[in-house]
This record gives sequence, C-alpha cells and structure tokens, in this order.
Amino acid sequence: MKSRIVAIFLCLSATAVFANDTNAPAIIPKPQKIEIRAGMFKLAPDTKIFASPGSIETANQLATQLRRSTGYPLKVSVNFFSSAAVTGGILLTTRPYDTNLGAEGYELTVASDAIVIRAPTQAGLFYGAQTLLQLLPPDIFSTQLVANTSWQMPCVQIEDWPRFKWRGLMLDVSRHFFTRPEVEQLLDTMALLKLNTLHWHLVDDQGWRIEIKKYPKLTQIGAWRPSVGFGLDPKSTAAYGPDGRYGGFYTQDDIRQVVAYAAARHITIVPEIEMPGHSSAALAAYPQISCTGGPFTPELKGGVFHGIYCTGNEETYVFLQDVLAEVFRFFPGQYIHIGGDEVPTDEWRHCPKDQAVIRREGLKNESELEGYFIRRMEKFINAHGHTLIGWSEIRRGGLAQNAIIMDWIGGAVEAASAGHDVVMTPTDYCYLDHYQSTNHAMEPRAIGGFLPLEQVYSFEPIPAKLPPQYQRHILGAQCNLWTEYIPSLSHAEYMVFPRECALAEVTWSSRSSRDWNNFTRRLQVQYERFDQLGVNYRHNTSNPSETNAAK
Repeated sequence: MKSRIVAIFLCLSATAVFANDTNAPAIIPKPQKIEIRAGMFKLAPDTKIFASPGSIETANQLATQLRRSTGYPLKVSVNFFSSAAVTGGILLTTRPYDTNLGAEGYELTVASDAIVIRAPTQAGLFYGAQTLLQLLPPDIFSTQLVANTSWQMPCVQIEDWPRFKWRGLMLDVSRHFFTRPEVEQLLDTMALLKLNTLHWHLVDDQGWRIEIKKYPKLTQIGAWRPSVGFGLDPKSTAAYGPDGRYGGFYTQDDIRQVVAYAAARHITIVPEIEMPGHSSAALAAYPQISCTGGPFTPELKGGVFHGIYCTGNEETYVFLQDVLAEVFRFFPGQYIHIGGDEVPTDEWRHCPKDQAVIRREGLKNESELEGYFIRRMEKFINAHGHTLIGWSEIRRGGLAQNAIIMDWIGGAVEAASAGHDVVMTPTDYCYLDHYQSTNHAMEPRAIGGFLPLEQVYSFEPIPAKLPPQYQRHILGAQCNLWTEYIPSLSHAEYMVFPRECALAEVTWSSRSSRDWNNFTRRLQVQYERFDQLGVNYRHNTSNPSETNAAK
C-alpha cells in the first residue's frame, strides 16, 4: 500500500508539467521536435552538473536557479569527455553538435540516468536550460527553498530552434520611468520565454531617460516633468525626485549594468533615441535646436506633441551625433533605433532654415525633408558600425539605403521587396497597451483598442502578399508596450503577460504546430511559474467581455 501511495504522489507531482496533456510537457514556446520517452530523471542532492570548456557560465546559471528552490549543492565541473562520463548528472556541451540547429538551436536529451544539452553556441545551451527548467514542477522557479517536492522530469528527446531571429518586446520608459531592477526583472521573464530582443524606448516627448555626459541638461531638465500626467493618480507611482518632480533617468553605469544583465541572458538591447519628432524633452533642455530657437514649451496638437528638431540648423546634427556617439559606447548590438514616426511637419513648413534645405537639396516637400534627415543620420550611424532602424514612417520621402523598417502601420511588403529587412509589429496584433477585454470598467485603464490573447496567438509575421523570395527579409516580430497609462511594473506585467507568451510561440515555434487549445493548456502551468517568480499577469477567460482584473 505504501508503495502505491508513493507512486500516486509521484504521478500527481508530474501532472502540472504535462498540463493535462499526456502527449507533451507544458513548454512555452513549443519545441520544434519532441519525443516523450518512458521513465523519469530525478534531481538529487548528489546530482552534479558538468560543462564543456567555455560553457561553465551557462552551467552556473542553471545551477543557481536549481539550487535556489531545491537546496541541493549541484556542484559544477568541467567535462572534457563525452556524455558517457556524466551518469547521474547533467551535461552542457558545445561538442559534438548538430550544425543544422542554427546559432540558437539546441538538443536536449533527458534519460533516466543522465541529462545532456548540446548546442553550437552558448545561446543554444541557455535556451536548452530554459526548456529543462520547464520540464520540472513549477516550484523550481520559487525564489525560496521548497520542501517536500519530488524534483523529477519526464524523459524526452528534444531538437529545437527558433523560426525567427528577432523575438522581442518594446518597453517605453519615457512616458513612465521604470527602475533598473524593474527592467532586469522583465528581462528575466523574457529569458524564460526565449525572447532575445528588448527594444528600449529611452527618449520621447515626456522624458529623456539616458544620461549623456556632454549634454547634462537632458537629464537635469528633460528627465522630469511637473506631475505624473495622463490623468493618473499621483500615488500610482513612486518615481518622484526630491523636489517633487516626476520622472527619472538611467546613469551611464545603470545602462552598462542593464546591457550586461541582458547579455548574460542572450538578450540584445536595441536603444531608441527618437528623432526628428517626439523631441519635446530634448528641446526643453536645449531649445536652440528647435525651429523657433527660443524657449521651448511642448504643445499638444492633434494628439501629438509638437516637438521637432530643426533640420536646417547644423547645430542639430552636431547635437544628435554627439548623443549617438555616447549611446554607441553602451550598446554593442547592431541596431540603433531612431524612431522617425508621427513627425509633425508644420513647424518645418514655417521655418526659414528648413525651407532653405528643401530648396538647396531640390526636395519636393516636408516628407522628402524627413527622408533627407533620416539618410543623413544613417550615414553617421553606418560609419560607426551600426544599422539604423525606424518605424514605418521613415519610408516617407525615400527609404535610407541600409535602413530596417519596424512595421506598425504598413510598408513591410514594399520594404522587404526592395531588399530591406523588416521587423513586424502591427497594431492589430502587437500593441500591448490595448485593452484585453471589451469590459473596460473591469480592466486597468488602457489607451484604447482591444487585443485579446487569442488574437496575438493568431499573428503570422510573414505578410500574405510578400513573395517567397523576399520572405527572408522578415527578421521576426515584437510586441510593444507604450506606457502612457502604465505607471508601475505590476501594471506593466499585467499588460505584457500572458500576451507576450503568445508572441514568444509565434516567433519561435513552427507555424504548423500552432494549436490554440494546446497552448492554453500549457499556459495554465506557465501561470504557476509566474506565481513562483512573483510576476503579475492577467488571468484570461474564454469570454473577452469577462476578466479577473489585475491581481
């Protein structure tokens, strides 16, 4: 009888991993290939972790996560040999590996007597480790020691690789400031979902968030505003300075730490420094590069702040190049995002300096003036080894030669067909500032719209009208969190999760494997992981007019 009770307990402890689906564990995003085999591997106090030379850091990351909740010592050692030498243990190795898995792919074998993760790169090993964690009970993500838990996982053979190279999330910290630890907490959750790009929207009308040594007023003045704004309760945020002004900024040391923290999780940070529009915060600090050249007061017209750099003032280019020169030092990734969206051209139309540029360059209108500005900035960015990326509108007036489009309102087919790379982020599928229910009274305040979880999951990044020969130019996709009405991390997490889980599967897993019912079953276990991690999220219901509201 006792043995039967133990067997029943072990079976119950494993059910969460399978999410009531006996065919596959509850892994998000779904692996490309998975074979369930007989048996279980059980972590024990004497389990050891081995790593090939060069993989110790990745092994240590896995060991740290496992130790926290199990309390097991899980010693990490270098392994110079093969998987045969790790009976009873876990091996992370980059040799030999399957070259067909790609730079981020991995192979995970869980047998009853050993676990082996093979990958061509440390990124692949890291993603294999994330899958291994998801094979264990959700308590493995606890930040405290968990007692009386059987730390076992099913025997599986997994071969896995991402469908797209860009799997991202955009975080707007201009409208509302999020501290460095808060950004790092978001990075942790992204890593679990195998997301690899954080688009960090550091600059906009409502706040300049990155310290620039050559222009100290950007953070002395541009990082602050009189109040929280947007009609929000002042108590909904703690981002106030000693003088009572609302805002904040990241020091250059903060930036270094966040970039390093992300890199350790194989996440690239793409900074966005808005230009030529959405520039009120910068112009409040340095009004001489506005079209008026005098004291600058942000003015809202037609829902858009009327802050725009003067393209006919050479000091504008000196300022922006100086700013970018400092930005380059902290962000080693390929891409620099310059915004380029929603540019209000009225001031250019009435500015003698801007009109002089139009005449001198033989331009037809202000749209072509914007194209001139973007192309000029691209030359500087390219000269420093980076690639310019901007929103859909940078196509106006002629697309810069090497620019990448981030498509939110169209232009992907045209840009990709012309040989430009594209990141897909259309409003109908990727804007996380939209409501998650049609019952707005029961939801936190949002900017509008309606984007339920199922709609994100239905997103197909390859445009239907894009000819096959150009589909390779679709780098991937990301969801965007604009934060006008999101003043806290808890609120941000509620808007991001679980919708970002859907985006993770859209960008990683094969299109043919997508199954809404299967996804929602696996999501129930993901909720348990979020609970252990202390991540806020929306409890979705089958009826979009219903909601459980924010936790």
